[in-house]
Amino acid sequence: MLDVLTIEELAGYLKVPKSTLYKLVQAGKVPGRKVGRHWRFVRASIDAWLAATAPFGGADAAAREPGGVGDGADKG
Repeated sequence: MLDVLTIEELAGYLKVPKSTLYKLVQAGKVPGRKVGRHWRFVRASIDAWLAATAPFGGADAAAREPGGVGDGADKG
């Protein structure tokens, strides 16, 4: 069974204000679905989205940061 979150629950999970989360969701930056007038989020999709986009984790995070592996800064 899927673990489904409301916008209030997701805001608490991500530790961001609901107003910020609404803006991100409406811009299509956070994976979610509207059910009637209400937003719903699958926790596994949110976790995968975080892993893929988080600047503080993931294998490709170092490649995106200045001085990280793969940014060309180590080439002499």
